Amino acid sequence: MEELLAVRNLKKYFPVKKGLIRRATSQIKAVDDVSFTLNEGETLGLVGESGCGKSTLGRTVLQLWKPTSGEVVYKGKELTDMNFSQLRPYRKDIQMIFQDPYSSLNSRKTISSILKEPFKIHHLYTDKEREEKVAEMLELVGLNRGFAERYPHEFSGGQRQRIGIARALMLEPNLIIADEPVSALDVSVQAQVLNLMQDVQEKLKLTYLFIAHDLSVVKHFSTRVGVMYLGRMVELADKSSLYSEPLHPYTQALLSAVPVPKVGVKRERIILQGDVPSPENPPAGCAFHTRCAACMKICTEERPVMKEVAKGHYVACHLY
Repeated sequence: MEELLAVRNLKKYFPVKKGLIRRATSQIKAVDDVSFTLNEGETLGLVGESGCGKSTLGRTVLQLWKPTSGEVVYKGKELTDMNFSQLRPYRKDIQMIFQDPYSSLNSRKTISSILKEPFKIHHLYTDKEREEKVAEMLELVGLNRGFAERYPHEFSGGQRQRIGIARALMLEPNLIIADEPVSALDVSVQAQVLNLMQDVQEKLKLTYLFIAHDLSVVKHFSTRVGVMYLGRMVELADKSSLYSEPLHPYTQALLSAVPVPKVGVKRERIILQGDVPSPENPPAGCAFHTRCAACMKICTEERPVMKEVAKGHYVACHLY
């Protein structure tokens, strides 16, 4: 498989402004030196606690937010140095499915207007061709083509998310960044939407960056999995290796909380002590050392680097 996306040492800091003149006094390190690659046709899952920087990473990769530093290379082209007009051709190739199907759709527009908008922005197709494209896409995501003239409030959450998926697919992208696309849906609907996303991935040869906090969903959906903590990537491996033999203490704690479906099988629960430190003032050394039972002196002083400890299995931990 060819490399589609390469993220190198990506950082995204947000200024914290205080006082009457709103002067920046510090920074929130939402994404702090993250690197990974994504190959064509695969799904990379990103997991971690709320506030760990997953969604910020996805939006920074998409260039909705410009990074503080680092590189985002798509098909060999560096995106971070491009201005708005230079980025426009790449907007067609990289699309996003948003978390909330209620706020991500314009309530004043019909579904037809929402789905045709990408064509208007990029000056594609005639009016008749646009109408046909909308109808075809609605059928692809499991909706009736007659729904095109309805408004978003007339649909359920699952149907709205299908419309959000359709909008992301209208320009025939190669890469989809899915920001927790099923977390706002009922459990019974989540499986339907996930199965739909897998079906369109096979039909359209899509690549996914799949952001979620539900480890069971990520295991079902992803090819490889990256674990984030406090803006940093702490472990990255294919899903079978990560779920069968997690190496980082944080990954081990996350997986210990996943319910085991088999009757009579128990998993030892790892309870993390303390709270997640503030991204405005992260700990020195390893960001996880304040909650880690295996913490050593070096963990408080020196930041661990990502190392390949087995084939395709990377971890940032001084234990290895």
